[in-house]
Amino acid sequence: MPRLAYAFREAWQARRSQTGQHDCGPQHDLALGEEKASVQAVGGQGTGEQDAPTTIDAAEKAFDSRLTPKKRLFLALALVLVAFLSFMLGKYAMSPLEVVQTVWYSLGGDLPAPDPARELVLYNIRLPRILVVMMVGAALSVAGASYQGMFKNPLTSPDLLGASAGASLGACLALLLSLGGEAVQLFAFIGGMLAVGMAVWLNKFVDYDPTLGLVLAGILVSTLFQSGMSLVKFMADANDKLPTITFWLMGSFSAIDRTDLVRCMVPMLVGFALLVSQSWKLNVLSFGDEEARSMGVNTRRTRLLVIFASTLVTSVSVAVAGIVGWIGLVIPHLARAVVGPNYRVLLPTSMFIGAIYLLLVDDIARLLATVEIPIGILTAIMGVPFFVFIFKHNMRGWR
Repeated sequence: MPRLAYAFREAWQARRSQTGQHDCGPQHDLALGEEKASVQAVGGQGTGEQDAPTTIDAAEKAFDSRLTPKKRLFLALALVLVAFLSFMLGKYAMSPLEVVQTVWYSLGGDLPAPDPARELVLYNIRLPRILVVMMVGAALSVAGASYQGMFKNPLTSPDLLGASAGASLGACLALLLSLGGEAVQLFAFIGGMLAVGMAVWLNKFVDYDPTLGLVLAGILVSTLFQSGMSLVKFMADANDKLPTITFWLMGSFSAIDRTDLVRCMVPMLVGFALLVSQSWKLNVLSFGDEEARSMGVNTRRTRLLVIFASTLVTSVSVAVAGIVGWIGLVIPHLARAVVGPNYRVLLPTSMFIGAIYLLLVDDIARLLATVEIPIGILTAIMGVPFFVFIFKHNMRGWR
């Protein structure tokens, strides 16, 4: 680890110099010199000048991406094909030719006017639903990958800090008060941010291990908000409000429309941009806080940004679709198996795979039975065996 840490620090300093950033001062230079001396003393083979390039090569290999051009093309084509398949599937079935003709006519193509019912289903129902499903799958996956990298824990998921529980309680309160769809999403977002804010505040009382304190605070807050959900369900009218709350918590995309798409698009894109911008720093954090600080990374600021962005996308996902579990736990492991541990490519890959996976599950939910199955049930049923397989075959990167 000392050789790898020094090499990664060298790569980090080279990147900082290319972007016009500066080191942290004399203390940083002294720490880097001591680390370099310790690296030269390891192994007893060759001089420091001979060892440094080898060490840097080892670090680059350790964080080298396995995302080849073929894999990039495969992921892009898979997403397009699954989305196209989703347009055809449903109670109102369409052939590939009908979908193409309807889209081509809408773009001004010289074709006969399609069936108005087909246009209505395609643009008002399926297009918003497919786009929202893709964004929710990408959001939960990238949030899970970010949490796992920040806490260096393969069992971390987006609801670690209580974001899902807080958002669910907020939405349940809005449903209990018979508020509209916009209020449900607003309450869910406020609840998610409130839960994470409480977890971060409670973490201040833990001095010996901030990461462990944050996890414990998240567990406490989740338990508190889940108790609040139980209280809301107990107070709800058993003939009216209680069934609505119960089915909403199971997760579903059946009521998605254009308004939902517009409301969730901007916060989702903001969260995605923030998380991707912190991907290099997540690589640095994998060496520990001391190493990250010696490289000039503000670990507290990075963690707060990652927590805020992950909570933002998770809360919006819960607000628009209810509880959709296991995505943020399973998909990051699959992405890690495909492209490796480099978060600069792991986060975008998690977004692509999450979007593809949730689209497929949503198609199954629409077609498996006469009545649409809540998607949260299917993600749990499919996620457990899938996670067992991934967890068994892809744990080397966490050891």
